Amino acid sequence: MTKTSKIAVTLVLAGALVAAALLARHWVGGAPAGRAAGPSRGGELVATNRSEPTSFNRYTAVRSTDELISRLTQARLVRIDRTTDALEPRLAERWTVSDDHLTYTLFLRQGVQFSDGVPFTSADVVFSFQAAYDPSSQMAGELDVAGQPLQVTAPDDHTVVLTFPSVYAPGLRMLDGLPILPRHKLVAALREGRLGEMWGLATPPAELAGLGPFVLAEYTPGQRLVFTRNPHYWRRDAAGTPLPYLNRLVLAIVPDQNAEVLRLEAGQSDLMTSETRPEDIASFRDAAAAGRLQLVDVGVSRDTNLLWINLRPDAKLSPARRAWLQSEDFRKAISYAVDRQQFVNTVYLGAAVPIYGPVTPSFGGWYVPGLPTYPYDPARARALLAGLGLADRNGDGVLEDRRGDPVRFSILTQQGVDTRERAAAVIQNQLRKVGVAVDVVSLDQLALIQRFGTGDYEAMYFGVETTDIDPASNVAFWLSSGAFHFWNPGQPKPATDWEARIDELMRRQVTTIDLAERQQLFAEVQRIFAQHVPALYFAAPEVYVAMSPRVANATPVPARPQVLWNADVLAVKEGGAR
Repeated sequence: MTKTSKIAVTLVLAGALVAAALLARHWVGGAPAGRAAGPSRGGELVATNRSEPTSFNRYTAVRSTDELISRLTQARLVRIDRTTDALEPRLAERWTVSDDHLTYTLFLRQGVQFSDGVPFTSADVVFSFQAAYDPSSQMAGELDVAGQPLQVTAPDDHTVVLTFPSVYAPGLRMLDGLPILPRHKLVAALREGRLGEMWGLATPPAELAGLGPFVLAEYTPGQRLVFTRNPHYWRRDAAGTPLPYLNRLVLAIVPDQNAEVLRLEAGQSDLMTSETRPEDIASFRDAAAAGRLQLVDVGVSRDTNLLWINLRPDAKLSPARRAWLQSEDFRKAISYAVDRQQFVNTVYLGAAVPIYGPVTPSFGGWYVPGLPTYPYDPARARALLAGLGLADRNGDGVLEDRRGDPVRFSILTQQGVDTRERAAAVIQNQLRKVGVAVDVVSLDQLALIQRFGTGDYEAMYFGVETTDIDPASNVAFWLSSGAFHFWNPGQPKPATDWEARIDELMRRQVTTIDLAERQQLFAEVQRIFAQHVPALYFAAPEVYVAMSPRVANATPVPARPQVLWNADVLAVKEGGAR
């Protein structure tokens, strides 16, 4: 989903609940190779990444590789700790909140410098918000509250005041997604309307500047990005040692997943920027038992794939096809027809848990067990289909509608992503058993996104990436007007009564400060979603992270990037020369 709005005090309890789940991670095949006291500085780690960057300007580039580069080279005012879900100080060392929860005053660290030695001040923060709200930016919506921007002022060089247009319960959590850019490097481009052209891939690394732990030293397209220690990075460890510990971090571009695995097993790389594929877990477990790898089970993923049918009113469907394909009972029939345990065993080779909705157990206090479900029951599926007037009228094993047309639809999914292609095939096979024919069409990611944008599809099996477990950060999914309300996005007004009710509940929970009340409101949202199944969920994978024994101080988490989210404290284990 989108990286949008994200508070310190009200989510401490939620952070504790999530921490309990995250800390249940266990290291397969022995104890972790890191965690020794006082790691030494120096050395290099190599991570593999499957895609190229599209820009070095995070404000105009939104892909996961662009975000990773930003996390390595830029810094935020505050950060969400991925292990506890608590909001922690970064460039802002502390803050206060007004009684009406509309005004936040942030006090910036003093003595901080950009990687080029220029001092960091509140002017850079004000500039970064101006840039984020520029028409060329992809971040504006992420920093809006109720469709309105924040007001940002700087009474002095080390104080920033943020005024929200209305109460927004997650508060400063939204700032976890805002990298602070150097005003001195980019202000002229912003004034001249050229911000979107800045920091493209042809930009010499020496022209970039940031507040993150690393600086980009080299980019060789199709091969690697090389990052070196930022000499002006402001963080130190508890013993006073300057961070980061590493001298260099190499991001090797390896599009093929098989090649990526072979590199790790051969000791040519130290970690991957994505989770382990189900088919690699067994061999990685053996390697971990032999001491050749570290393998960590970090729990159930927050990021899940989903199947949705195009419910847009402008979907290119005949009235007869629309009557059954867009029916709620048809979606429930699909849910009854799919054996989720078989889905888990086939798609994820057993390394997953069956689910029925978008909120997995790793969402802590936001997760609600015991919601309405439609478990495997082919007879119930056939009865629902018959109630829609669908029957096998010619005895060929495929149902027909009242006009005699076969009950057939297509599912688009992402080409080259094994779990998605296997999942679509499982759905296809299981629906065939209840008389529904499915055509699976695999497209590259760009083509898939284009088809979604134009609405030119019948159904789609795809996935989303959750940037924050707080549901207020994902309103674009829940609100009927949201761009990521997949089945019928951007509605001018709710198409159904139940979507209108979800809109009302979500708006209330976004503006409610009390955490328990917010969770109750969101529980009702999930119940309504479960009753009407606008999208179908089948399994949430168990996330395994594999690393070489050289990696020290890693704290893997379920969300991407599982290891590099905490890159400034990663180190090479003593005696871990390649």
